[in-house]
Amino acid sequence: MEHDKSLLIAFVSNNAWSVYNFRIDVIRSMLESGHRVLVISPADEYISFLEDAGCRHISIPFDNRSTNPLADLKLFLRLKQLYALHRPDLIFHYVAKPNIYGTMAAGALKIPSVAVVTGLGYVFSKHNLLYHIVRRLYRHALRKATEVWFLNNEDARVFSSEKIVSIEKIKVLPGEGVNTGFFSPPASLSLQPRPFRFLMACRLLKSKGIAVYADACRILRRKHYHFESVLIGFEEAHHPDAIAPADLKKWEGEGLLQYHGFASDVRPELSVADCFIFPSYYNEGVPRSLMEAASMELPVITSRSRGCREVVLDQITGFLCLPGDPFDLADKMEQILQMPEASRKLMGQKGRELVVSNFDISKIIAEYHSVINTITQ
Repeated sequence: MEHDKSLLIAFVSNNAWSVYNFRIDVIRSMLESGHRVLVISPADEYISFLEDAGCRHISIPFDNRSTNPLADLKLFLRLKQLYALHRPDLIFHYVAKPNIYGTMAAGALKIPSVAVVTGLGYVFSKHNLLYHIVRRLYRHALRKATEVWFLNNEDARVFSSEKIVSIEKIKVLPGEGVNTGFFSPPASLSLQPRPFRFLMACRLLKSKGIAVYADACRILRRKHYHFESVLIGFEEAHHPDAIAPADLKKWEGEGLLQYHGFASDVRPELSVADCFIFPSYYNEGVPRSLMEAASMELPVITSRSRGCREVVLDQITGFLCLPGDPFDLADKMEQILQMPEASRKLMGQKGRELVVSNFDISKIIAEYHSVINTITQ
């Protein structure tokens, strides 16, 4: 896709890790089209990967969970200063702080911007003072956005019905997409006999349903089922919803879960799993982990929560379970354990077909280029 003018396109997020892991295919498509890409985020070890891909990176320190108004003002002024200095032609903002203060800064300088609401998250789960403050800030900021993107209809409905953003600006994407070539089923499987393996991959937050997973495993072990139950993901020590390290140790000590730490590449873990588990009751967008697992032909058990149920056809590509209910999750896990291998394999194949059809990254790349084409007309 060629353009007469090379644009400077900025991506602003709360970490470089998410920009690289979730949006690198989009970024590469922009670079291949002759555009320049600037990433603005706090520093982490993924900066070098973004720079190797051809991006320029600027580090700004901020905490997406901080409620300090002076720190927020500082973030707004710093973003406005950077936008005035570099004059991006188009800015994509992700997660709450960039969506709010970045959109305000871009609006003040009359720079087109898109706010990408990747999920309503922890703040929208409780209608407390913080929720009312964030809602008001979003409402003020998003007036300045060119478009506001959501990853599922329910999140978009919340922002529309609560008059946070006008429906004219809303676009609902099929998640953030997944590279179905990169996440493809392994060419050959080891013939070594091994126990059936369940796998869960997520941030270590309570509302992702980790305790529900542990309790479901306890229920099944008391019914004398033999299987492995693995958990991978990174700890968020200062998050108000974080899993306590003591709980993780307790579950491991009881033989309920095996915690394998954080995996920068989840494919080796997915390739030796038999079923993917994700009993989240968090305000998800469309969880990337579900798309990755299904793309690798794993049957999936996830909750009937917003964002999650979009990725699973119940009893066809996996099972939907009741949020927060370990007995229902255990029931679905038991059905998977009792299923003939050929039936599980067919479930996995149908899951990949669904992801390729609905969630392939090519669909998301087309949406990004559509906005670029709009501002270059």
